[in-house]
Amino acid sequence: MSRPALRRALSCVLPVATAATLCSVIPSASAAQPREVPLNELKVVNTEIAAGLSRPNSIAPLPDGRLLITEKRGTIRAFDRRTGLAVKPVLDIQDRVSETENERGLLGLAVPADYARSRTIYVAYTRKSDEAVTLSRFRLATGKEEVLLTQQHTEFGNHNGGNVAFGKDGYLYLGIGDGGGGGDPLNSGQNKNTLLGKILRIDVNRACNPLAYCIPRDNPFVGVAGARAEIWAWGLRNPWKFSFDQADGSLWIGDVGQGRFEEVDHIGARQGGVNFGWPCMEGPNVFDETRCDPNTRYTGPVFNYLSGTEGCAVIGGHVYRGERFASLARGTYLATDYCSGTAFAVRKNRDGTYASAPIGTLPMDSNAIGVDNKGELFLVDDFAGKLYALTFQRTRG
Repeated sequence: MSRPALRRALSCVLPVATAATLCSVIPSASAAQPREVPLNELKVVNTEIAAGLSRPNSIAPLPDGRLLITEKRGTIRAFDRRTGLAVKPVLDIQDRVSETENERGLLGLAVPADYARSRTIYVAYTRKSDEAVTLSRFRLATGKEEVLLTQQHTEFGNHNGGNVAFGKDGYLYLGIGDGGGGGDPLNSGQNKNTLLGKILRIDVNRACNPLAYCIPRDNPFVGVAGARAEIWAWGLRNPWKFSFDQADGSLWIGDVGQGRFEEVDHIGARQGGVNFGWPCMEGPNVFDETRCDPNTRYTGPVFNYLSGTEGCAVIGGHVYRGERFASLARGTYLATDYCSGTAFAVRKNRDGTYASAPIGTLPMDSNAIGVDNKGELFLVDDFAGKLYALTFQRTRG
């Protein structure tokens, strides 16, 4: 496998001259801090710390140091470093979760800042009654559910997305895929009147009737005719995993490709309204020129690799902000691929460019990378059902 080269903040290598005006350089997140260890001297290592999970697919930290792990079937398990993986789920909603397709099920969860007081979590899943992508708030003490938002998703079973995360701004972000099928047959990515193919940003601490949430006033499409005001970013195919850098609040997105490119996107904390181009663009190249608008600005990936050659589906990760390996990996974004297991590291340089490199091999079918309450990294694999701690080593120097 060839080593990925240095990537610029916007890579627009268009195969047809007529499309040359489609991309404009859009500034990305703020410059990173100095790094001590070059990426080609960095290696990530996984160590198994638990087994017995049933198709785990997301990880979220609790304030007390435990990890919550979602299982596709509709259960959430807790892992404690001292006592291991709890047998009894902290939440079981199998009665309302649909698993009719491989990409449906319980998809993601997020823990709010007030968890110690509220004992609530936010969960995304595909609903058994109608296959809708559903965002709900649950009180763990009672199992009581409050449905906040739904998006119809019946035509195809794939590209549900379902990642949920809180930004440093306190708002909840939800990623939803383009509705499935091949080549975006629903034309969702470039349609601002649907939540499909988007990352949403909502205020779940308030309700604005008739909604069970409020829409932040600085969302980019508030008051725009023909656009859903919940949208924060658009032009995405299947943003299966995204995360926020806890240092600067910037957003990193792993967007699964159609079959030519897997991509990682990066935008600043306040950079709402960015259009990542799907289905006009896939990775750095034009995918479907007939779906391109010469008057639209598309933001390209900061890192991409060949799908089918170097992997099959990017699994977006996190920027390392822990203490144990700060001298080695501080500010390094780690992602992997579902089929190849290659661990990819990406860093933003002070001049605005990006460096990237493969830094090891993680288990096949890895489905999610997560962090604990101290910023240390963990990983789960889909079919083996194992949880791993991730550590970093220096290979030379």
